[in-house]
Amino acid sequence: MNTTKPYLVRAIYEWCVDNQFTPYVAVNVNSNTQVPMEYVENGEIILNISQNATDDLVMNNECIQFMARFDGAPRKMQIPMNAVKGIFAKEVNQGLTFSIDPEPDPGPENKKNSDQPILEQKKQKKPTSKKPHLQVVK
Repeated sequence: MNTTKPYLVRAIYEWCVDNQFTPYVAVNVNSNTQVPMEYVENGEIILNISQNATDDLVMNNECIQFMARFDGAPRKMQIPMNAVKGIFAKEVNQGLTFSIDPEPDPGPENKKNSDQPILEQKKQKKPTSKKPHLQVVK
C-alpha cells in the first residue's frame, strides 16, 4: 500500500497556491537528497517551492523535483518523499509535518519475502529434491 505522504504534500501545496500563499518544504538532508549543501544547517534545509521560485516542478509519489536559482545559478533539486519533514504556508505558518523514514521503502522488486507469513518463508526454504511419495489405496 502506498503511503499517504505524497498525496498530503500535494494537497497542502495546492491549498497554498489556491490561497496565494508561499509553499515551503522542510527537508531532512540525506545521501539521496539533491539540494545546495552550502545552505544546509543541522542536516535540514527549508525550500520555497512556489511557482515563482521554481521551474519544472514535479511532485510524484517518490520525490519532489524542480529547478531553482541560488546566487543566480540554476540548480536541480531532488527531494525523496521520505526526506520531506513538512510543508507549510509561509504567510500563515500552517501546514503539515511528517515523521522521517530512516530508509526509503523498498519497491516490490527489492522486497525479500517481507509480506509473506513466516510459515510460507519456511516452506520455501525446504529442499525440493525429494520426490513425492504416493501410494495407491484400494
